Amino acid sequence: MTKAKIAIFLLCFFVLVLGPSLMAQNHWLNTIVWVEKTPENVAKLKTMWLDILMDWQGKIWIVASPDDIRKLKDAEILYSNDDNEPDNKNESNNDNEPGNRLHKGLESISAQTTINGAFHSYREVESEVYALERSYPNLVQVHIIGNSLEMRNLYAIKISDNVQADEEGEAEVLITGCHHAREWISVEVPLYVAKHLAENYATDPHIRDLVDQAEVWIVPLLNPDGLEYTIHFYRYWRKNMRDNDNRTYGVDPNRNYDFMWGNDNEGSSAISSSYVYRGPAPFSEPETQAIRDLFAQRDFQVSINYHNYSQVIIYPWGYTNEPSEMDALLEEMASEMAARMERVNGRVYGYGQAGNQLYLTNGGATDWALGVYGIPAFTMELPPVDQQQGGFYNPEEEIPSIVRENIPAMLYVIEWAIENK
Repeated sequence: MTKAKIAIFLLCFFVLVLGPSLMAQNHWLNTIVWVEKTPENVAKLKTMWLDILMDWQGKIWIVASPDDIRKLKDAEILYSNDDNEPDNKNESNNDNEPGNRLHKGLESISAQTTINGAFHSYREVESEVYALERSYPNLVQVHIIGNSLEMRNLYAIKISDNVQADEEGEAEVLITGCHHAREWISVEVPLYVAKHLAENYATDPHIRDLVDQAEVWIVPLLNPDGLEYTIHFYRYWRKNMRDNDNRTYGVDPNRNYDFMWGNDNEGSSAISSSYVYRGPAPFSEPETQAIRDLFAQRDFQVSINYHNYSQVIIYPWGYTNEPSEMDALLEEMASEMAARMERVNGRVYGYGQAGNQLYLTNGGATDWALGVYGIPAFTMELPPVDQQQGGFYNPEEEIPSIVRENIPAMLYVIEWAIENK
């Protein structure tokens, strides 16, 4: 086959097989902008379906499509991407036209969409968990708890001193990572927590004592299809890879749990193109079904869900700004975790109720764990604090420091579970 024929074949493959999802989403036109957090802007933003990354230090960060840019313009909301003055402040400057600005924003994104460096891909996670099991067969057991839409295995790592047995009466803890595909660092912390417990069991009396009294279950990668998509095609993809049969793709796994699912259209969306699309029904997705079934089979005392970014520990409720009946305990535990983390690297994690953030969330894993099972549950939003510090692009060299500061918090959670079994 000539080079020309190979090129034509590859182009046809790309258009026919990959094209529909890529073209339908128009990812390459997206950019990140921020708007000032004013009461007027917040009121307007709550009426729009936007991919809001975070709310921090007076700025609201958004992944904006050309349609979103038009929405901001129509609502007379000034926005900026920090390259210069707010983009829609001076319409006479051609550089500030949405098309030109968005094309420039693509360059920094494209440079990092074809390599994951020190961050783990699905296959690398798979290799790591089985290597850990082979190295520590008496402490580590790998379970396949389900399959993704694209038939990738969903792995859970069980860590216990008598790992082959189901020891009734022991405390049980669940740690999950990567509900959202673009949050690469959320894979690393759970994975390295598992490695830390196994590798230090023989030499650290404290870890040995905890592992002897508890069963720690770790699901480091809940959304493998989405993660692979972010590595190879579009770094800011958030959802899973559900084909919604209408040229839109993906369900947000963290809006698909059945506690307060679809409670309103502020905390999630019924529109399939939305970044917070909740799916056609609660637990419609195999990824969330796997967590549902694991909960049904176990007796967890506490649950931690890793995300990023914004460097904050949040807890229920997320579907309302009213506190839960467990609010005092959740605040106490979050405060203790934040204090232990700060002592490692000096990095400060905020904490508070999820519903007091910019927007509400319904159908989320953390609310579900408390609402259905009555256990303390937390969303750990990892560094950095904002887009200016890197956003989802955590520097590879910071992975070890972020992992190290999370270890004491996770040991505290296991301690708490044992004491309150």
